[in-house]
Amino acid sequence: MIRALTAALMIATPVAAQSPAAATTPAAAGAASGAVSVQAIEPRATAVFDAWMREAHVPGLVYGIVKDGQLVLVRGLGVQDTASKRPVKADSLFRIASMSKAFTALAILKLRDEGRVSLEASAETYVPEMRGWRYPTTDSRRVRVADLLHHSAGFVEDNPWGDRQQPLSEAGFTAMLKAGVPFAQAPGLRMEYSNFGYATLGRIVSNVSGQRYQDYIRSEIMTPLGMTATGYDVLRVAQAGRALGYRWQDERWVREPDMADGAFGAMGGVQTSANDYWRWVAYLLSGWPARYGADAGPVKRATLREIVEGSNFVTVQERRRADGSICRVPSAYAMGWSVVEDCDRGRIVQHSGGYPGYGSIVMLLPDAGVGVFAFANRTYAAPSQPVSQVLLILREAGLAVDRTVPVSPDLARAYGVAQQVWRTGSLDAAPLAENVALDRDLAQRRRDIAELKQQVGTCRTDAPIAPVSAMEGRFRWSCERGTVAGRVQRAPMPALSLQVLAFEAAPQ
Repeated sequence: MIRALTAALMIATPVAAQSPAAATTPAAAGAASGAVSVQAIEPRATAVFDAWMREAHVPGLVYGIVKDGQLVLVRGLGVQDTASKRPVKADSLFRIASMSKAFTALAILKLRDEGRVSLEASAETYVPEMRGWRYPTTDSRRVRVADLLHHSAGFVEDNPWGDRQQPLSEAGFTAMLKAGVPFAQAPGLRMEYSNFGYATLGRIVSNVSGQRYQDYIRSEIMTPLGMTATGYDVLRVAQAGRALGYRWQDERWVREPDMADGAFGAMGGVQTSANDYWRWVAYLLSGWPARYGADAGPVKRATLREIVEGSNFVTVQERRRADGSICRVPSAYAMGWSVVEDCDRGRIVQHSGGYPGYGSIVMLLPDAGVGVFAFANRTYAAPSQPVSQVLLILREAGLAVDRTVPVSPDLARAYGVAQQVWRTGSLDAAPLAENVALDRDLAQRRRDIAELKQQVGTCRTDAPIAPVSAMEGRFRWSCERGTVAGRVQRAPMPALSLQVLAFEAAPQ
């Protein structure tokens, strides 16, 4: 399986628009919020995918854009079968390989919420075949459930091998677990991508739930979300509805044999369509922002947000931006997702998939409520680059703007204190925490304010405050001879008390 890589972001500017391919109709776009605006960038987006397909020798591809809980754009390009030339449509079924891991991770978290699994417990608590394992050192800790989620169990990276274990029988997997595995390093020392580890999580789901892993995921997650065409057993689906898998060999496409569903389904077995998968994307994005209101999904919203937590062993890559500057891009693996902080696109929650015959990628902007995904039917051809480019197009078009933090009532009061102090020059009535006078005595603070007011002249103090959180905010005031930058921050006490009240001249 191809792991989610920051290399997907190593691009500069989008390619020029070319003639778009034939479109399919979104299942739920219609009058969806933002649909018209997103449709306006469709020619550019489709051109990006079209150019990538030709360069990567991909027979067929489908991509979708999810915004504000709706599928606002979906396009099928190329063919799902090189013999029949059937075009790719929004309901064409693709295997999505390692993007399946997200379902496994959420299932584990759901069982944790129900008190049936502990992430800190040894995995052998739920998989007894692991109890006789030989660890690499005498001081190695036992593999925890959390280690499996984060790929830090100490197993060797196993993408080439793991792909071919998909059809393994449950009995064969039990024998494999009993035999134990060699370790690349002691558990907890570093992240190393492991399909075997996620297959083991699948066994935990089966053992704890009392259901076959695939049945649990279908009944507890997929069906409640309306993902009726999504499943694991590709051999039970009519071939005419599937995008068949190919590899590019000797300047031609060669059909990859289909692999049956088996014990390694938890690491890469899902088959889905754009018309189904967008529901999963929209559901995950619904976890943001934190808010009041009932939870309506298979798991709690707080649990959805947890998929980005627990990131460990951060790596940093560099890419050159369109203006020639260098962008340092840190990333880390969380729970079935890789979390990336990009200079231009912001925080991205992503995962790719690679498989004999298939490549896929999904990138979420949780703070903007936007996701882009794409499936291709060529071996290991994850469309990471074009999806990343489309994210940038959406950002630049103002169609993927991060939600602003609301101004809480107490932050508004704190800002009122700052405005009053500036107008009067007095700190006497301000609700200041005890640290303020100790950090810089109040007489000196009054002199600082007076000197700054003399320097900048009259200011307009009615500009809105920009919240950092419910407890902190920053503001900028335009003045006669410059700009004042300020900050207020509450102390962690129930009553309003400011631990920070700052004014300074902003650089020109």
